[in-house]
Amino acid sequence: MGKETAFKEYNRELPHKAAPADRVKNYNEFVGLYSDEELNHQSARCMNCGVPFCHAGCPLGNIIPEFNDAVYRKDWEEAYEILSSTNNFPEFTGRICPAPCESSCVLGINKPPVTIEEIEKHIIEIAFERNLVKPAAPLVKTGKKIAVVGSGPAGMAAAAQLSKAGHLVTVYERDDRPGGLLRYGIPDFKLEKWVIDRRIQLMEESDVTFICNTEIGKDITAEELVRNYDAVVLATGSTIPRDLPIEGRSLKGIYYAMDYLVQQNKRLGNSPVEVKDILATGHDVIVIGSGDTGSDCIGTANRQGAKSVKQFGLMFQPPSQRTQHMPWPSYPTILRDTSSHEEGCERVWGISTKAFLGDEQGNLRALKVTDISWELDDFGRRVKFQEIEGSGREIPCTQVFLAMGFSHPQHEGLLQQLGAELDERKNIKAKEGIYRTNVSKVFACGDARRGQSLVVWAISEGRETARKVDEFLMGHSSLESKDAVSAFSY
Repeated sequence: MGKETAFKEYNRELPHKAAPADRVKNYNEFVGLYSDEELNHQSARCMNCGVPFCHAGCPLGNIIPEFNDAVYRKDWEEAYEILSSTNNFPEFTGRICPAPCESSCVLGINKPPVTIEEIEKHIIEIAFERNLVKPAAPLVKTGKKIAVVGSGPAGMAAAAQLSKAGHLVTVYERDDRPGGLLRYGIPDFKLEKWVIDRRIQLMEESDVTFICNTEIGKDITAEELVRNYDAVVLATGSTIPRDLPIEGRSLKGIYYAMDYLVQQNKRLGNSPVEVKDILATGHDVIVIGSGDTGSDCIGTANRQGAKSVKQFGLMFQPPSQRTQHMPWPSYPTILRDTSSHEEGCERVWGISTKAFLGDEQGNLRALKVTDISWELDDFGRRVKFQEIEGSGREIPCTQVFLAMGFSHPQHEGLLQQLGAELDERKNIKAKEGIYRTNVSKVFACGDARRGQSLVVWAISEGRETARKVDEFLMGHSSLESKDAVSAFSY
Protein backbone atom coordinates (compact mmCIF):
# COMPACT_ATOMS: atom_id res chain seq x y z
CA MET A 1 0.00 0.00 0.00
CA GLY A 2 1.49 3.28 -1.13
CA LYS A 3 0.27 5.71 1.54
CA GLU A 4 -2.05 4.59 4.32
CA THR A 5 -3.97 7.86 4.61
CA ALA A 6 -4.05 8.83 0.90
CA PHE A 7 -7.68 7.78 0.35
CA LYS A 8 -8.65 10.41 2.96
CA GLU A 9 -6.28 13.11 1.73
CA TYR A 10 -6.80 12.99 -2.05
CA ASN A 11 -9.99 13.19 -4.05
CA ARG A 12 -10.69 11.31 -7.25
CA GLU A 13 -9.53 13.44 -10.16
CA LEU A 14 -9.63 12.68 -13.88
CA PRO A 15 -7.21 14.06 -16.47
CA HIS A 16 -8.05 17.26 -18.28
CA LYS A 17 -10.29 17.00 -21.34
CA ALA A 18 -10.44 19.47 -24.21
CA ALA A 19 -13.56 21.66 -24.15
CA PRO A 20 -16.48 20.25 -26.16
CA ALA A 21 -16.54 23.25 -28.49
CA ASP A 22 -12.89 22.62 -29.38
CA ARG A 23 -12.84 18.84 -29.63
CA VAL A 24 -15.79 18.57 -32.05
CA LYS A 25 -13.64 20.37 -34.63
CA ASN A 26 -11.59 17.20 -35.18
CA TYR A 27 -11.54 13.44 -34.55
CA ASN A 28 -8.51 13.35 -32.29
CA GLU A 29 -8.43 11.89 -28.79
CA PHE A 30 -9.03 14.71 -26.33
CA VAL A 31 -8.29 13.23 -22.89
CA GLY A 32 -4.96 14.36 -21.50
CA LEU A 33 -2.55 12.71 -19.09
CA TYR A 34 -1.90 13.20 -15.38
CA SER A 35 1.11 15.11 -14.19
CA ASP A 36 3.60 12.97 -12.26
CA GLU A 37 2.21 14.31 -8.98
CA GLU A 38 -1.43 13.71 -9.98
CA LEU A 39 -0.68 10.13 -11.03
CA ASN A 40 1.12 9.51 -7.75
CA HIS A 41 -1.85 10.84 -5.76
CA GLN A 42 -4.43 8.81 -7.69
CA SER A 43 -2.51 5.55 -7.33
CA ALA A 44 -1.98 6.28 -3.62
CA ARG A 45 -5.77 6.30 -3.08
CA CYS A 46 -5.83 2.50 -3.53
CA MET A 47 -6.26 0.95 -0.07
CA ASN A 48 -4.78 -2.49 -0.91
CA CYS A 49 -7.90 -4.09 0.53
CA GLY A 50 -7.68 -7.44 2.27
CA VAL A 51 -10.21 -8.77 -0.25
CA PRO A 52 -9.71 -6.79 -3.48
CA PHE A 53 -13.18 -6.93 -5.03
CA CYS A 54 -11.81 -5.08 -8.06
CA HIS A 55 -10.33 -8.41 -9.20
CA ALA A 56 -13.79 -9.94 -9.47
CA GLY A 57 -15.14 -6.80 -11.11
CA CYS A 58 -12.55 -7.03 -13.89
CA PRO A 59 -13.28 -9.73 -16.51
CA LEU A 60 -9.51 -10.10 -16.99
CA GLY A 61 -8.79 -10.46 -13.28
CA ASN A 62 -6.30 -7.58 -13.37
CA ILE A 63 -4.08 -7.46 -10.28
CA ILE A 64 -5.02 -3.91 -9.46
CA PRO A 65 -3.75 -3.11 -5.92
CA GLU A 66 -0.32 -4.44 -6.81
CA PHE A 67 0.10 -2.34 -9.95
CA ASN A 68 -1.26 0.71 -8.11
CA ASP A 69 1.43 0.25 -5.47
CA ALA A 70 4.12 -0.06 -8.15
CA VAL A 71 2.86 3.15 -9.79
CA TYR A 72 3.01 4.94 -6.44
CA ARG A 73 6.64 3.81 -6.06
CA LYS A 74 7.33 4.78 -9.71
CA ASP A 75 8.56 1.27 -10.46
CA TRP A 76 7.29 1.28 -14.04
CA GLU A 77 8.82 -2.03 -15.04
CA GLU A 78 7.08 -3.83 -12.19
CA ALA A 79 3.80 -2.01 -12.86
CA TYR A 80 3.95 -3.02 -16.53
CA GLU A 81 4.85 -6.64 -15.72
CA ILE A 82 1.90 -6.94 -13.33
CA LEU A 83 -0.57 -5.35 -15.74
CA SER A 84 0.58 -7.25 -18.82
CA SER A 85 0.42 -10.58 -16.97
CA THR A 86 -3.38 -10.43 -17.27
CA ASN A 87 -4.09 -7.92 -20.05
CA ASN A 88 -2.58 -8.08 -23.54
CA PHE A 89 -3.90 -4.68 -24.57
CA PRO A 90 -4.07 -2.15 -21.72
CA GLU A 91 -3.84 0.66 -24.27
CA PHE A 92 -7.30 -0.38 -25.53
CA THR A 93 -9.04 -1.04 -22.23
CA GLY A 94 -7.45 2.05 -20.69
CA ARG A 95 -9.28 4.13 -23.28
CA ILE A 96 -12.61 2.43 -23.97
CA CYS A 97 -13.49 0.11 -21.08
CA PRO A 98 -16.49 1.11 -18.91
CA ALA A 99 -14.34 0.04 -15.95
CA PRO A 100 -16.50 -2.49 -14.05
CA CYS A 101 -13.48 -2.82 -11.73
CA GLU A 102 -14.14 0.71 -10.46
CA SER A 103 -17.73 -0.21 -9.58
CA SER A 104 -16.28 -2.96 -7.37
CA CYS A 105 -13.66 -0.76 -5.72
CA VAL A 106 -14.06 -0.95 -1.92
CA LEU A 107 -13.34 2.77 -1.65
CA GLY A 108 -16.46 3.27 -3.77
CA ILE A 109 -18.72 2.22 -0.89
CA ASN A 110 -18.69 5.74 0.50
CA LYS A 111 -16.23 7.69 -1.68
CA PRO A 112 -15.50 8.00 -5.39
CA PRO A 113 -13.50 4.90 -6.47
CA VAL A 114 -9.87 4.76 -7.53
CA THR A 115 -9.26 5.87 -11.14
CA ILE A 116 -8.19 2.36 -12.16
CA GLU A 117 -8.83 2.76 -15.88
CA GLU A 118 -6.75 5.93 -16.19
CA ILE A 119 -3.91 4.45 -14.14
CA GLU A 120 -3.94 1.43 -16.45
CA LYS A 121 -3.63 3.68 -19.52
CA HIS A 122 -0.77 5.59 -17.93
CA ILE A 123 1.14 2.40 -17.10
CA ILE A 124 1.10 1.14 -20.68
CA GLU A 125 1.89 4.51 -22.25
CA ILE A 126 4.82 5.03 -19.87
CA ALA A 127 5.94 1.45 -20.64
CA PHE A 128 5.95 2.21 -24.37
CA GLU A 129 7.77 5.49 -23.75
CA ARG A 130 10.47 3.68 -21.76
CA ASN A 131 10.78 0.85 -24.32
CA LEU A 132 9.55 -1.76 -21.87
CA VAL A 133 7.04 -3.26 -24.32
CA LYS A 134 8.84 -5.76 -26.54
CA PRO A 135 7.94 -8.59 -28.94
CA ALA A 136 7.16 -11.85 -27.17
CA ALA A 137 8.09 -14.55 -29.69
CA PRO A 138 9.64 -17.56 -27.89
CA LEU A 139 12.87 -19.10 -29.18
CA VAL A 140 11.44 -22.62 -29.22
CA LYS A 141 8.57 -23.24 -31.66
CA THR A 142 6.09 -26.11 -31.41
CA GLY A 143 5.52 -26.35 -35.15
CA LYS A 144 1.75 -26.33 -34.62
CA LYS A 145 -0.21 -24.08 -37.00
CA ILE A 146 -3.28 -22.20 -35.81
CA ALA A 147 -5.74 -20.06 -37.75
CA VAL A 148 -7.62 -17.27 -36.00
CA VAL A 149 -10.64 -15.96 -37.91
CA GLY A 150 -11.27 -12.34 -36.99
CA SER A 151 -8.80 -9.68 -35.86
CA GLY A 152 -10.92 -7.90 -33.27
CA PRO A 153 -9.94 -7.84 -29.59
CA ALA A 154 -10.83 -11.53 -29.00
CA GLY A 155 -8.94 -12.72 -32.05
CA MET A 156 -5.94 -10.51 -31.32
CA ALA A 157 -5.77 -11.72 -27.71
CA ALA A 158 -6.00 -15.38 -28.74
CA ALA A 159 -3.32 -14.86 -31.39
CA ALA A 160 -0.97 -13.05 -29.02
CA GLN A 161 -1.23 -15.78 -26.38
CA LEU A 162 -0.89 -18.67 -28.83
CA SER A 163 2.19 -17.07 -30.38
CA LYS A 164 3.61 -16.63 -26.90
CA ALA A 165 3.16 -20.38 -26.40
CA GLY A 166 5.33 -21.03 -29.47
CA HIS A 167 2.68 -21.83 -32.08
CA LEU A 168 2.60 -20.47 -35.63
CA VAL A 169 -0.44 -18.19 -35.76
CA THR A 170 -2.18 -16.74 -38.81
CA VAL A 171 -5.01 -14.23 -38.33
CA TYR A 172 -7.54 -13.84 -41.15
CA GLU A 173 -9.46 -10.57 -41.50
CA ARG A 174 -12.03 -9.84 -44.20
CA ASP A 175 -11.51 -6.08 -43.98
CA ASP A 176 -8.55 -4.22 -45.45
CA ARG A 177 -6.77 -3.74 -42.11
CA PRO A 178 -6.66 -5.68 -38.84
CA GLY A 179 -8.41 -4.53 -35.68
CA GLY A 180 -12.05 -5.45 -36.27
CA LEU A 181 -14.38 -3.48 -34.00
CA LEU A 182 -11.44 -1.54 -32.58
CA ARG A 183 -10.51 -0.13 -35.97
CA TYR A 184 -13.83 0.35 -37.71
CA GLY A 185 -16.43 0.34 -34.93
CA ILE A 186 -14.92 2.75 -32.40
CA PRO A 187 -14.42 6.41 -33.43
CA ASP A 188 -10.95 7.91 -33.51
CA PHE A 189 -11.87 10.45 -30.85
CA LYS A 190 -12.06 7.52 -28.41
CA LEU A 191 -9.28 5.38 -29.87
CA GLU A 192 -6.88 6.76 -32.45
CA LYS A 193 -5.83 4.08 -34.87
CA TRP A 194 -2.07 4.52 -34.44
CA VAL A 195 -2.65 2.82 -31.08
CA ILE A 196 -3.86 -0.30 -32.91
CA ASP A 197 -1.10 -0.10 -35.53
CA ARG A 198 1.54 0.06 -32.81
CA ARG A 199 0.22 -3.17 -31.26
CA ILE A 200 -0.19 -4.95 -34.61
CA GLN A 201 3.45 -4.19 -35.43
CA LEU A 202 4.53 -5.72 -32.11
CA MET A 203 2.45 -8.84 -32.80
CA GLU A 204 3.96 -9.17 -36.27
CA GLU A 205 7.42 -8.91 -34.70
CA SER A 206 6.26 -11.74 -32.42
CA ASP A 207 5.69 -13.91 -35.54
CA VAL A 208 1.91 -13.46 -35.81
CA THR A 209 0.85 -13.25 -39.47
CA PHE A 210 -2.12 -11.09 -40.49
CA ILE A 211 -3.87 -11.78 -43.79
CA CYS A 212 -6.47 -9.13 -44.67
CA ASN A 213 -9.05 -8.78 -47.45
CA THR A 214 -9.78 -12.48 -46.99
CA GLU A 215 -13.19 -13.80 -45.94
CA ILE A 216 -13.23 -17.38 -44.70
CA GLY A 217 -16.19 -19.17 -46.23
CA LYS A 218 -15.87 -17.12 -49.38
CA ASP A 219 -12.24 -16.59 -50.43
CA ILE A 220 -11.11 -19.70 -48.52
CA THR A 221 -13.54 -22.50 -47.71
CA ALA A 222 -14.07 -23.62 -44.14
CA GLU A 223 -13.05 -27.18 -45.09
CA GLU A 224 -9.77 -25.93 -46.53
CA LEU A 225 -9.01 -23.93 -43.40
CA VAL A 226 -9.65 -26.84 -41.03
CA ARG A 227 -7.61 -29.18 -43.23
CA ASN A 228 -4.56 -26.91 -43.33
CA TYR A 229 -4.32 -25.99 -39.63
CA ASP A 230 -3.92 -27.93 -36.39
CA ALA A 231 -6.56 -25.77 -34.71
CA VAL A 232 -8.95 -22.97 -35.68
CA VAL A 233 -10.24 -20.19 -33.43
CA LEU A 234 -13.46 -18.43 -34.47
CA ALA A 235 -13.45 -14.80 -33.26
CA THR A 236 -15.74 -13.27 -35.85
CA GLY A 237 -17.72 -11.07 -33.48
CA SER A 238 -21.45 -10.43 -33.28
CA THR A 239 -22.11 -8.58 -36.51
CA ILE A 240 -25.82 -8.86 -37.36
CA PRO A 241 -27.49 -5.64 -36.14
CA ARG A 242 -30.92 -5.53 -34.54
CA ASP A 243 -33.46 -3.95 -36.86
CA LEU A 244 -36.62 -1.92 -36.27
CA PRO A 245 -39.04 -3.35 -38.86
CA ILE A 246 -41.86 -0.86 -38.53
CA GLU A 247 -43.85 1.20 -41.03
CA GLY A 248 -41.62 3.40 -43.19
CA ARG A 249 -38.44 1.38 -42.61
CA SER A 250 -37.51 1.61 -46.31
CA LEU A 251 -37.44 5.43 -46.35
CA LYS A 252 -34.19 7.15 -47.30
CA GLY A 253 -32.25 8.44 -44.28
CA ILE A 254 -32.48 5.38 -41.99
CA TYR A 255 -29.17 3.58 -41.35
CA TYR A 256 -27.62 1.00 -39.08
CA ALA A 257 -25.24 2.68 -36.65
CA MET A 258 -22.29 0.49 -37.56
CA ASP A 259 -22.62 1.27 -41.28
CA TYR A 260 -22.33 4.93 -40.34
CA LEU A 261 -19.40 4.53 -37.95
CA VAL A 262 -17.42 2.17 -40.18
CA GLN A 263 -17.73 4.56 -43.10
CA GLN A 264 -16.40 7.54 -41.13
CA ASN A 265 -13.51 5.53 -39.71
CA LYS A 266 -12.56 4.38 -43.21
CA ARG A 267 -12.54 7.98 -44.43
CA LEU A 268 -10.18 8.99 -41.65
CA GLY A 269 -7.97 5.97 -42.32
CA ASN A 270 -7.85 6.64 -46.07
CA SER A 271 -9.49 3.29 -46.78
CA PRO A 272 -11.88 3.06 -49.74
CA VAL A 273 -15.57 3.76 -49.05
CA GLU A 274 -17.41 1.86 -51.77
CA VAL A 275 -20.98 2.89 -50.93
CA LYS A 276 -22.88 6.17 -50.91
CA ASP A 277 -21.72 8.62 -48.25
CA ILE A 278 -23.66 8.72 -44.99
CA LEU A 279 -23.14 12.17 -43.46
CA ALA A 280 -25.07 13.90 -40.69
CA THR A 281 -24.16 17.37 -41.93
CA GLY A 282 -27.18 19.69 -41.68
CA HIS A 283 -29.56 16.92 -40.56
CA ASP A 284 -31.91 16.65 -37.60
CA VAL A 285 -30.53 13.37 -36.27
CA ILE A 286 -32.19 10.85 -33.96
CA VAL A 287 -30.18 7.92 -32.57
CA ILE A 288 -32.36 5.01 -31.45
CA GLY A 289 -30.51 3.11 -28.74
CA SER A 290 -29.04 4.34 -25.46
CA GLY A 291 -25.77 2.36 -25.37
CA ASP A 292 -22.16 3.07 -26.28
CA THR A 293 -22.70 2.61 -30.02
CA GLY A 294 -25.43 5.23 -29.90
CA SER A 295 -23.08 7.54 -28.03
CA ASP A 296 -20.45 7.05 -30.73
CA CYS A 297 -23.01 8.06 -33.36
CA ILE A 298 -23.76 11.23 -31.39
CA GLY A 299 -20.10 12.23 -31.20
CA THR A 300 -19.63 11.56 -34.91
CA ALA A 301 -22.80 13.46 -35.90
CA ASN A 302 -21.69 16.47 -33.86
CA ARG A 303 -18.33 16.46 -35.60
CA GLN A 304 -20.00 16.27 -38.99
CA GLY A 305 -22.12 19.34 -38.23
CA ALA A 306 -25.56 17.89 -37.53
CA LYS A 307 -28.30 20.48 -37.13
CA SER A 308 -29.62 18.76 -34.00
CA VAL A 309 -29.06 15.42 -32.24
CA LYS A 310 -31.48 13.44 -30.07
CA GLN A 311 -31.04 10.01 -28.51
CA PHE A 312 -33.99 7.73 -27.77
CA GLY A 313 -33.98 5.13 -25.01
CA LEU A 314 -36.78 2.60 -24.59
CA MET A 315 -36.13 2.18 -20.87
CA PHE A 316 -36.83 4.79 -18.22
CA GLN A 317 -34.10 7.23 -17.21
CA PRO A 318 -31.71 5.41 -14.85
CA PRO A 319 -31.09 6.82 -11.37
CA SER A 320 -28.00 8.97 -10.83
CA GLN A 321 -26.79 6.78 -7.91
CA ARG A 322 -27.04 3.19 -6.73
CA THR A 323 -30.39 2.04 -5.41
CA GLN A 324 -31.22 -0.83 -3.05
CA HIS A 325 -31.49 -3.03 -6.13
CA MET A 326 -27.91 -2.19 -7.21
CA PRO A 327 -25.81 -2.94 -4.13
CA TRP A 328 -22.05 -2.61 -4.13
CA PRO A 329 -20.00 -4.32 -5.61
CA SER A 330 -22.34 -5.07 -8.53
CA TYR A 331 -22.07 -3.03 -11.73
CA PRO A 332 -24.88 -0.47 -11.36
CA THR A 333 -27.27 0.65 -14.08
CA ILE A 334 -27.05 4.37 -13.39
CA LEU A 335 -27.21 7.45 -15.58
CA ARG A 336 -23.90 7.99 -17.32
CA ASP A 337 -23.27 11.00 -19.51
CA THR A 338 -20.53 10.22 -22.01
CA SER A 339 -18.19 12.72 -23.59
CA SER A 340 -20.43 12.67 -26.67
CA HIS A 341 -23.41 13.79 -24.60
CA GLU A 342 -21.33 16.66 -23.29
CA GLU A 343 -20.84 17.83 -26.87
CA GLY A 344 -24.54 18.29 -27.50
CA CYS A 345 -27.48 15.89 -27.39
CA GLU A 346 -31.03 15.79 -26.09
CA ARG A 347 -31.70 12.47 -24.38
CA VAL A 348 -35.27 11.16 -24.40
CA TRP A 349 -36.17 8.25 -22.12
CA GLY A 350 -39.16 5.93 -22.04
CA ILE A 351 -40.06 6.46 -25.69
CA SER A 352 -41.16 3.97 -28.33
CA THR A 353 -40.87 4.58 -32.07
CA LYS A 354 -44.04 3.44 -33.84
CA ALA A 355 -43.40 4.49 -37.45
CA PHE A 356 -41.03 6.32 -39.76
CA LEU A 357 -42.78 9.09 -41.71
CA GLY A 358 -41.64 10.30 -45.10
CA ASP A 359 -42.22 13.01 -47.66
CA GLU A 360 -43.38 12.64 -51.27
CA GLN A 361 -39.82 11.92 -52.44
CA GLY A 362 -39.40 9.00 -50.05
CA ASN A 363 -37.14 10.86 -47.63
CA LEU A 364 -37.50 10.59 -43.87
CA ARG A 365 -39.19 13.65 -42.36
CA ALA A 366 -40.34 12.58 -38.85
CA LEU A 367 -40.86 9.77 -36.34
CA LYS A 368 -44.22 8.76 -34.91
CA VAL A 369 -43.61 8.04 -31.23
CA THR A 370 -45.36 7.37 -27.96
CA ASP A 371 -44.23 7.53 -24.34
CA ILE A 372 -44.17 4.32 -22.31
CA SER A 373 -44.19 3.37 -18.63
CA TRP A 374 -42.52 0.29 -17.17
CA GLU A 375 -43.79 -2.24 -14.65
CA LEU A 376 -41.01 -3.42 -12.32
CA ASP A 377 -40.68 -6.56 -10.21
CA ASP A 378 -39.64 -6.63 -6.53
CA PHE A 379 -35.97 -6.47 -7.56
CA GLY A 380 -36.37 -3.36 -9.69
CA ARG A 381 -36.14 -5.28 -12.95
CA ARG A 382 -38.23 -4.31 -15.95
CA VAL A 383 -41.06 -6.77 -16.56
CA LYS A 384 -43.21 -5.13 -19.23
CA PHE A 385 -44.17 -1.72 -20.51
CA GLN A 386 -47.33 -0.07 -21.70
CA GLU A 387 -47.93 2.97 -23.84
CA ILE A 388 -49.12 6.11 -22.12
CA GLU A 389 -52.49 7.08 -23.51
CA GLY A 390 -52.58 10.38 -25.38
CA SER A 391 -48.76 10.64 -25.65
CA GLY A 392 -48.56 9.88 -29.38
CA ARG A 393 -46.91 12.58 -31.47
CA GLU A 394 -44.55 13.29 -34.34
CA ILE A 395 -40.94 14.36 -33.85
CA PRO A 396 -39.30 15.92 -36.94
CA CYS A 397 -36.04 14.37 -38.11
CA THR A 398 -34.28 13.72 -41.40
CA GLN A 399 -31.79 11.04 -40.37
CA VAL A 400 -31.99 8.05 -38.01
CA PHE A 401 -29.25 5.74 -36.79
CA LEU A 402 -30.33 2.37 -35.39
CA ALA A 403 -28.00 1.58 -32.49
CA MET A 404 -29.91 -1.19 -30.72
CA GLY A 405 -27.11 -3.70 -30.51
CA PHE A 406 -26.34 -6.94 -32.35
CA SER A 407 -28.21 -10.24 -32.50
CA HIS A 408 -25.58 -12.86 -33.37
CA PRO A 409 -22.63 -13.62 -35.66
CA GLN A 410 -23.03 -14.03 -39.41
CA HIS A 411 -24.18 -17.58 -40.15
CA GLU A 412 -23.84 -17.56 -43.93
CA GLY A 413 -20.53 -18.78 -45.28
CA LEU A 414 -18.09 -19.93 -42.60
CA LEU A 415 -20.46 -21.23 -39.90
CA GLN A 416 -22.80 -22.94 -42.34
CA GLN A 417 -19.89 -24.57 -44.15
CA LEU A 418 -18.45 -25.80 -40.87
CA GLY A 419 -21.80 -27.10 -39.63
CA ALA A 420 -21.15 -25.36 -36.32
CA GLU A 421 -23.88 -25.78 -33.73
CA LEU A 422 -25.58 -22.63 -32.46
CA ASP A 423 -27.04 -21.93 -29.03
CA GLU A 424 -30.54 -20.67 -28.28
CA ARG A 425 -29.45 -17.10 -29.03
CA LYS A 426 -27.95 -18.15 -32.40
CA ASN A 427 -24.38 -17.64 -31.21
CA ILE A 428 -21.69 -20.27 -31.75
CA LYS A 429 -22.22 -23.04 -29.22
CA ALA A 430 -19.03 -23.53 -27.24
CA LYS A 431 -19.20 -24.07 -23.49
CA GLU A 432 -17.48 -21.50 -21.29
CA GLY A 433 -14.28 -22.85 -19.81
CA ILE A 434 -13.84 -25.24 -22.74
CA TYR A 435 -14.52 -23.04 -25.80
CA ARG A 436 -14.63 -26.04 -28.18
CA THR A 437 -17.35 -26.26 -30.79
CA ASN A 438 -18.92 -29.44 -32.12
CA VAL A 439 -16.44 -29.33 -35.02
CA SER A 440 -13.13 -31.10 -34.51
CA LYS A 441 -10.18 -28.73 -33.92
CA VAL A 442 -12.46 -25.65 -33.94
CA PHE A 443 -12.81 -23.29 -30.96
CA ALA A 444 -14.84 -20.09 -30.52
CA CYS A 445 -14.52 -17.00 -28.35
CA GLY A 446 -15.61 -13.40 -27.90
CA ASP A 447 -18.90 -11.93 -29.05
CA ALA A 448 -19.39 -14.72 -31.58
CA ARG A 449 -19.67 -17.14 -28.64
CA ARG A 450 -21.01 -15.15 -25.69
CA GLY A 451 -23.00 -12.53 -27.59
CA GLN A 452 -22.50 -8.78 -27.77
CA SER A 453 -20.35 -7.67 -24.86
CA LEU A 454 -17.44 -5.48 -23.80
CA VAL A 455 -13.96 -5.26 -25.33
CA VAL A 456 -12.50 -6.33 -21.98
CA TRP A 457 -14.63 -9.49 -22.08
CA ALA A 458 -13.47 -10.18 -25.64
CA ILE A 459 -9.82 -9.99 -24.54
CA SER A 460 -10.55 -12.28 -21.60
CA GLU A 461 -12.29 -14.81 -23.85
CA GLY A 462 -9.42 -14.74 -26.34
CA ARG A 463 -6.88 -15.40 -23.60
CA GLU A 464 -8.85 -18.23 -22.01
CA THR A 465 -9.52 -19.85 -25.39
CA ALA A 466 -5.82 -19.70 -26.27
CA ARG A 467 -5.04 -21.65 -23.11
CA LYS A 468 -7.56 -24.35 -24.05
CA VAL A 469 -6.20 -24.57 -27.60
CA ASP A 470 -2.68 -24.90 -26.20
CA GLU A 471 -3.84 -27.72 -23.90
CA PHE A 472 -5.60 -29.40 -26.83
CA LEU A 473 -2.45 -29.34 -28.96
CA MET A 474 0.21 -30.00 -26.32
CA GLY A 475 -1.59 -31.82 -23.50
CA HIS A 476 -0.80 -29.02 -21.06
CA SER A 477 -0.34 -25.24 -21.11
CA SER A 478 2.03 -22.77 -19.51
CA LEU A 479 -0.17 -19.81 -20.47
CA GLU A 480 -1.54 -17.79 -17.59
CA SER A 481 -4.98 -18.72 -16.23
CA LYS A 482 -7.10 -15.81 -15.08
CA ASP A 483 -8.27 -17.65 -11.97
CA ALA A 484 -4.75 -18.77 -11.02
CA VAL A 485 -3.24 -15.31 -11.47
CA SER A 486 -6.00 -13.64 -9.44
CA ALA A 487 -5.78 -16.23 -6.68
CA PHE A 488 -2.01 -15.72 -6.44
CA SER A 489 -2.47 -11.99 -5.91
CA TYR A 490 -4.46 -12.62 -2.73
